Amino acid sequence: MWHDLRMLNATTSALIAVLVLSLLGSGLWWVAHRPMFTLKVIRVEGMDGGQLRHVNPSTVRSAALPRIRGNFFTANLDNVRQAFEAVPWVRKASVRREWPNKLIVSVEEHQPLGTWGDDGRLLSVKGDVFTANLAEAEEDADLAAFSGPEGSQKEVLARYYQLAEWLKPASLAPRGLQLSDRYGWSMRLDNGLRVELGREQQPALLRGRVERLVNIYPQLTSLLQDRIESVDMRYPNGLALKAQGLALDSKKVKR
Repeated sequence: MWHDLRMLNATTSALIAVLVLSLLGSGLWWVAHRPMFTLKVIRVEGMDGGQLRHVNPSTVRSAALPRIRGNFFTANLDNVRQAFEAVPWVRKASVRREWPNKLIVSVEEHQPLGTWGDDGRLLSVKGDVFTANLAEAEEDADLAAFSGPEGSQKEVLARYYQLAEWLKPASLAPRGLQLSDRYGWSMRLDNGLRVELGREQQPALLRGRVERLVNIYPQLTSLLQDRIESVDMRYPNGLALKAQGLALDSKKVKR
C-alpha cells in the first residue's frame, strides 16, 4: 500500500509538471506570435561602422525580404544572413535582434581588384570571385585582369601581391596575371608590357626570373624606349623580347 501511494504521488507530480510546462509553452507561443513582435524594421549598416559604397540599404533590403520568414523570435538568423549574402556586392553579413521588432544587419562589401576570366566576374582584394555590375567596379579604380583554372583565385592573388613587391625596384607594377591550365604564369605590367614567366618548377624560380627582368629593364628601355611589346623570361640565363620592328632571342640579350 505504502509503495502504491508513493507511486501515485510521483505519477500525480509528473502529470502536474507536464501540464504546467504545456501551459507555459502555450503561453510563450501565444506571446511570441503577438503582432507587436512582427518585424517592422530591418536596418542595414556597414560592418564596423564603415560606409557602404555599392550596397544600397533599401535595394538590398528589398532583395532579401522575400526570403525572410518569421518574426522577432522565430526568424532564423542564419537564413537571414544567407539572404543578404546572396545580394551582389555583399561579401559577408551578420545579423542581430533588437527589441522588440528590429533586425540589425551589418554588411561587409566586396572590394574589387580586377576581373576574373572572360565571363564578367570580379576578383576582390581578398581573393573572392563574385558577380556584380562591372561599371560600378570600374568607378573605384582601373581593374587588373586575372584568370586561372577554376578554384585557383587565392593562389593567383597571392602571386600577384608577391610580384608587386618584386617589381618595385624597377618602378613597375603588375596590372594583370594569368595562370594557364598547365600552370604557367604570364603577367601584364602597368606600362603595357607582357611578360612570360613560365612554370614554377622550383620554389625560387619565378622570383629569379623577375629579378633578372628588374636588373636588365633599365638597359632595355634605354635601347628600345617604348617599343617593347613582350618579354619571355623562360630562358635559364637570358630572355627573348619582341619590340616594334625588332625581335631578339636569349642569345643576344643576357643579364
